[in-house]
Amino acid sequence: MAGKTCQRGASPQVDNANIQKMQNFETYFKAIINDLKVELTDEFDRNFERKAFFDKPWPQTKWPVSKGSLMLRSGAGRKSIASKIEGTNIVWRSSLPYMALHNEGGEITVTAQMKRFFWAMYYKASGAISKTKGGAVSASQRNTRLTNEAGNWKALALMKEGHKMKIPKRQFIGNHPQVDASVKRVIDENMQQLAKELGQHLKNDLT
Repeated sequence: MAGKTCQRGASPQVDNANIQKMQNFETYFKAIINDLKVELTDEFDRNFERKAFFDKPWPQTKWPVSKGSLMLRSGAGRKSIASKIEGTNIVWRSSLPYMALHNEGGEITVTAQMKRFFWAMYYKASGAISKTKGGAVSASQRNTRLTNEAGNWKALALMKEGHKMKIPKRQFIGNHPQVDASVKRVIDENMQQLAKELGQHLKNDLT
């Protein structure tokens, strides 16, 4: 009976130890996912500064603009991207639907609404061109950029409804060897920390 009682008493201790190990693993798994979310979100965001998908430069635009730079005219697209942990996955989303088109590339069809927008942008750019007292357009770099931009918007506005516009791929989120390297590094760092703490717990149990 004594031996049987001892066996029953030891069982909960083993179970508790296993539960504690599982809890430790779950804690570190959550830490790995969170660290990856922070690391990869930062790397994807930096692609806007690189003007490249890591080491692959984005195609240059054929139409110079008077404000900002490639994919960073207002910063709205960059700011629209948010990351979220869903179970064991990390999901990146943009509140702006056209950002997926930029990331993947593709075609869009010119609509009447788009043409109205193009005309509005044309009038905005052309209206910002400064003139001399005599009414002539001053030969400044700003006016040159605005004139080019206005011409580009006008060309878009004159497109027929139904025309297919090709949007070049300027990827900023997705799979890449540098992503794989970041994942491996984050996992290795966290697992090394886990092994260190488990070793310390084992050492304490033996003393």
